[in-house]
Amino acid sequence: MEQLAAIGIFLFVLFLLLGTGVWVGLALLGVAFVGMELFTVRPPGDSMITTIWTASSSWTLTALPLFIWMGEILYRTRLSEDMFRGLSPWMMRLPGGLLHTNIVGCTIFAAVSGSSAATLTTVGKMSIPELRRRDYPEPMVIGTLAGAATLGLMIPPSLTLIVYGVTINESITKLFIAGILPGLVLASLFMLYVALYAIVSKRYNPRPEPPMDFVQKLKNSRFLIPVICLILLVIGSMYLGYATATEAAAFGVIGSLVLAASQGSLTFKTFIDSLMGATRTSAMIALILAGAAFLSLSMGFTGLPRGLANLIADMELSQFQLLMALLAFYIVLGCFLDGISCVVLTMAVVEPMVRSAGIDIIWFGIFITVAVEMAQITPPIGFNLFVLQGMTRHEMSFIARAAFPMFLIMVLMVFILIAFPELATWLPENMRTR
Repeated sequence: MEQLAAIGIFLFVLFLLLGTGVWVGLALLGVAFVGMELFTVRPPGDSMITTIWTASSSWTLTALPLFIWMGEILYRTRLSEDMFRGLSPWMMRLPGGLLHTNIVGCTIFAAVSGSSAATLTTVGKMSIPELRRRDYPEPMVIGTLAGAATLGLMIPPSLTLIVYGVTINESITKLFIAGILPGLVLASLFMLYVALYAIVSKRYNPRPEPPMDFVQKLKNSRFLIPVICLILLVIGSMYLGYATATEAAAFGVIGSLVLAASQGSLTFKTFIDSLMGATRTSAMIALILAGAAFLSLSMGFTGLPRGLANLIADMELSQFQLLMALLAFYIVLGCFLDGISCVVLTMAVVEPMVRSAGIDIIWFGIFITVAVEMAQITPPIGFNLFVLQGMTRHEMSFIARAAFPMFLIMVLMVFILIAFPELATWLPENMRTR
């Protein structure tokens, strides 16, 4: 009974604070403070200070601002233009034509960004005008971009996976490697949908591209070499065991600075802008993580996570039933919170359930990332929808409808992960790590 009262008070205070516009990180700290004050005899102030310092001084967490800075630097380069020029000759003969540049471009940029919003903005600012000029269907232009941009949350370096790993104290490198195959499979599903749409739909009638011989295609492909080298530097150094996630992030920052300088995009202003952008984003996420750490401590003292885990165990749900319940839970939660907040807010309760059910914690990280990806394109708070609205000036309802097929594909990806868990576990189990 006491635990039910604790749940009610936690939820009431949380939604009260969030509803009044308080920052998510401060709301989490507030909920934890109230919980400590009401349900424990331990001084909440001392506990809060110690927990915040411990959460903020984690060495693993240093990878987060570095990867964010790398994405900020690349966002200010000509990377999107170069990717479009390099990809379009190879994509234009596929069923669906240059719509595939949205998906492949997002997949490539996701491998050097880690942010869904940065991926969407960087690829979209070049592809949307080009695809419109060629009369591609507007819902497909918007929908494929909204869906494919979420790959920035799964394909390493993923900010969501960093936050998940820090929250549950799991290897960031293993989580990164686990996201590679599922990310590529999801991108392939998006491309398959585009191809089927182009074959079946009567609305697909873009302007044909002029023919281009093989030599010309190879010449245009040279624009992809810098970003591919950067991907190999970051991901390859981790997979081969030469670098930890933090060291790979440092390599990525150096590589992105070299790339920006070689393109002539690196000025003092862009350097400072990228540094300040990374600082603001990192500070926001660090505050959320600190609040989540204190909330986890507070809930631990109440015995709430253990009680809920026992409750789930008493219900004798199968692994599949538990995963379906969690999927529905995260889809609903994602309608109101951003992805990182969804992860840190729930892990204190969800992690004991998952471990007691015998679910692989690395695999579950990919599962939860797919669920969080859905949150990026679900109204009313889907962040990618807001970014696209600012870029295209379409109504939110139009963008949400255009993105809905991508949402269904992500649901299909969840079932593929459940049916073939090796997609997420094989690479981490067979990699060299440091």
